[in-house]
Amino acid sequence: MFDRFEGENITYLRTDFAGEGAGVHKDDFVWLGTILCLVVIGIIMVYSSSAHVAIREKGNSFYFAFRQMIFAFFGLGILLFFRFLPYQKLQKGVPWLMAVTLLSLFLVLVPGIGYRVGGASRWFRIFGISVQPSEFAKLVVVIFLAWSMARRPEILTDFKKGYLFHWAVVGVFILLIIKEPDLGMGVMITLVTAVMLFIGGVRIKHLVLSVLPLIPLAYFLVWRVPYRWARVLSFMDPWKDPLGSGFHLKHSFLAFGSGGWFGQGLSQSKMKLFYLPEPHTDFILSIIGEEFGFLGVLVIIALYLILIIKCFQLTLRVTDPFGRYLVVGISVLIGLQALVNMLVVMGLVPTKGLTLPFLSYGGSSLILNMICIGILMNIASQHARGTRCAS
Repeated sequence: MFDRFEGENITYLRTDFAGEGAGVHKDDFVWLGTILCLVVIGIIMVYSSSAHVAIREKGNSFYFAFRQMIFAFFGLGILLFFRFLPYQKLQKGVPWLMAVTLLSLFLVLVPGIGYRVGGASRWFRIFGISVQPSEFAKLVVVIFLAWSMARRPEILTDFKKGYLFHWAVVGVFILLIIKEPDLGMGVMITLVTAVMLFIGGVRIKHLVLSVLPLIPLAYFLVWRVPYRWARVLSFMDPWKDPLGSGFHLKHSFLAFGSGGWFGQGLSQSKMKLFYLPEPHTDFILSIIGEEFGFLGVLVIIALYLILIIKCFQLTLRVTDPFGRYLVVGISVLIGLQALVNMLVVMGLVPTKGLTLPFLSYGGSSLILNMICIGILMNIASQHARGTRCAS
């Protein structure tokens, strides 16, 4: 486990132009190139999939695409900021990050402060822009876990001080997010936390035993909530209620099926014409499959695989515990969400309401993912190949 690396006495030769991570490293071009490909494809597909909806709702076919472009430029600036901000500085701000995030998750539930859409209160409205605190809570949880586990690795095998303590803290975030309600985001944070604790060295039996309380919890969160249980039933047989709970999944299947190998061509999707609800958000991959076919979907998967491979390579190079836990947490955060979204639109897991990172429309999601990549790039610049030496 990663905590075993803490005892190594290692220093890093700085090969940047000035200071920690201040110079441009060759890995930056791989990271940026991959991300820019995803973001540009995302903007194009947001326009293609949302033009009809935008005309009907906003009177401008470019409405969502233009906003996504603004989010992308703003996100790129934030990415560069975190690229040149030494990631070690994040440790000093953990208490403040947690306090502000918890406060925002609480305030978003307050009537008149939180912005309610479709029965869920997940957003703030700031100068006409919707901000979703739960998106940023994912990264704050990762930073907290990385900081806490790196600071006191010896307690991770202790059930109360290591295992229960971390779940108690993260559980507050999860409960507030589920209250919005946003079960998909809560499940995502739960999975990321479990992976990070496992990597950190908690006992496997503690993880296994913790699954037992989830059974009655699932009963209250899924079986007792009609629309969530309907999602499970539609996942099992979307054709049983094709005009109701199976509507999304049925049209997602039709989109992939009509795309074939090479697709119908850009802007030629039929499912986006008010058949597939919100085609520019959760189901944007279905539109990509319809317009660019199986090969287009393979290109998207390949870009994500490049990111995951870079993260895995970086994990092997980083030796300080905080940096390594950060890489693990962020890579799981992005990779797992991308995987779950793909599985949802292909009907392999029940609908979760999770966006596809860098591609789906949404400012909070895009900016959060840009921050994540900026942090990874800074870590990579400080732990570049050939710059380490034992002291």
